[in-house]
Amino acid sequence: MALYGGSRDISLFRHMNRELMHDIISQQCVLYKYDLEETKVNIYGEASQMRKYYAPVILYCIIERADQTYGEADTGVGFGQGVTFRFLRDDLLAISEDNPNGANVIPEIGDILLYQEGYYQIDSTVSNQYFVGKNPDYPNLDANGNNPLETDLANFGYNQSIICSTHYVPADKVGLTKERL
Repeated sequence: MALYGGSRDISLFRHMNRELMHDIISQQCVLYKYDLEETKVNIYGEASQMRKYYAPVILYCIIERADQTYGEADTGVGFGQGVTFRFLRDDLLAISEDNPNGANVIPEIGDILLYQEGYYQIDSTVSNQYFVGKNPDYPNLDANGNNPLETDLANFGYNQSIICSTHYVPADKVGLTKERL
């Protein structure tokens, strides 16, 4: 049996993180989920008309901005900026009795995040930040459903965050404007 990382430890950690992100830091962004079924694509897999998105969702996050870059190209000087958005995984999961603040949404590659009137497309997501280093979804069971070393390993550990790396996308390429919101 593990000594740390049980349900009481996880509950304390979850409440402290939620209070820190919601009440103290209070950074927010808007997530636009890409709707693949409603978007019409051509034979090359490109959106021939406007991309379709689900209704926007406001989320609490921790934001880490990289420096702006101004690269030169044949068309002129371009603006670029990478931003990392860090979400508390419990805020993204479905609403339940244990999780009344859930948004029932998971950011994926290609989705758009709106932050300070700038649009950022998700390039990668990382979801492997575990409390006490244990992922409760993988208790290392054998073919009979037993773990000879630990009998209750599924009750310990916690997958705590989803981290999204993004890049700046001009508003005209995204197809979202204030008139359409």
